[in-house]
Amino acid sequence: MSADFSKNSIWERLELGRLSKAAQGGYAGYGSPAFGEKSVDGNLVTDDQEQQIIELIRRHHKSGKSLQQIANWMNTQGYKTKRGRDWQRISVKRVLDRLYGKKTRMTNMPEPAPPLNPSDQA
Repeated sequence: MSADFSKNSIWERLELGRLSKAAQGGYAGYGSPAFGEKSVDGNLVTDDQEQQIIELIRRHHKSGKSLQQIANWMNTQGYKTKRGRDWQRISVKRVLDRLYGKKTRMTNMPEPAPPLNPSDQA
């Protein structure tokens, strides 16, 4: 029982620390920063090298290449993801989604259709 209490107490302290840092405008440390950004002294800043890679991905996408074709090209050229892994089509998609400001499928649901006006019904 005390081990559970200790784990909860540690989690709560970490969460409070993250919230405090975020409230002060710093990077709260929820995982790795997005591709194209890095944390420097607790603040998110642009990673110029990764921004160049994002531009390559954007150009290939605009030229009509599929996500898989882009990932394959990135791998043959020796580019790696932030964690040093080979590119997959989902990692390319995530970079493009962030670039174009798209949200996840659940939060980007279409608005419901307005109710029918009774006078429009035949």
